[in-house]
Amino acid sequence: MPDVLLDVRNLSVEYSVARGRLKAVTDVSFAIHRGEFFGLAGESGCGKSTIAFAIMRLLKGAASVSGGEINFKGGNVLAFGEERLRLFRWEKASMVLQSAMNNLNPVITVGSQLCDAIMAHQPLSPGEARNRARELLALVNIDTDRISAYPHELSGGMRQRVVIAMAMALKPDLIIFDEPTTALDVVVQYNIIRKILELKKEMGFSILFITHDLPLMLEICDRIGIMYAGRMVELSPVEEMRRGARHPYTRGLLRAFPSLLGEKVKLSGIPGSVPDLITPPDGCLFYPRCSQRQEICGRTIPGFTGPGEDHFCACFYQAAAGAGDA
Repeated sequence: MPDVLLDVRNLSVEYSVARGRLKAVTDVSFAIHRGEFFGLAGESGCGKSTIAFAIMRLLKGAASVSGGEINFKGGNVLAFGEERLRLFRWEKASMVLQSAMNNLNPVITVGSQLCDAIMAHQPLSPGEARNRARELLALVNIDTDRISAYPHELSGGMRQRVVIAMAMALKPDLIIFDEPTTALDVVVQYNIIRKILELKKEMGFSILFITHDLPLMLEICDRIGIMYAGRMVELSPVEEMRRGARHPYTRGLLRAFPSLLGEKVKLSGIPGSVPDLITPPDGCLFYPRCSQRQEICGRTIPGFTGPGEDHFCACFYQAAAGAGDA
């Protein structure tokens, strides 16, 4: 489609470990449109961050893409040469990682780090780059005098906003946010999310937002993909997921979070644990944890289908949307 910015098709990623090949991501497909706020949710270890690192070609060591394509504006990122990949990163797509303190050099001022990122891609003088760095700090509500500060002199929320400023430095079409509010208190989290929404509206970039906080995604995203054990199990516009999630795992995630506005209800977790991804069981990977399982679920992998063209679910039980317990 003309407005598709990123098209991930049948992506699979494996990690080489002592026991064999761990299937971290298996046959995952989704697209992100221009200007869209797309979310990936799921438990820790479900493959969300692995997908982000694969998109940016940052997988290292034991990790490797074992199948699929990652198409950005029609070009397969996995086939990019060194120079095209360098131009793709930061200029076309950038990434905000989980821990801001770990992503900033502790012995270099934040201004110098912003200038380095800018001058690596644009033919600006040091003075011009420094002026641009000041503009970026102001954009994320940081006093421009802080351009000479070191990371340890800033609060956690300010450091995270510096990283967001760095990600926007070259005005990319896509920004990936991987748990951008991890380890921040709820007030700072709110301010960070509000600033991200403001900047998206002002600059028009697309967002891939990764978190385990599904209720948050229901408030800020346009569409959401639900990951479980390396597979996409549900993909839906926010409005449809609010009306009724179709996969038992998605409904289980929603019941595990308290409502801020609704009646008080007893929260319930999802029993059991994620299967071994080195030797995964036959059939649906959620089968051992699902109280709605049927005999077919234990021997056959469900297809990724849905009642409409926008809502897809990998579950034989999806016809009873919103019913029962996970």
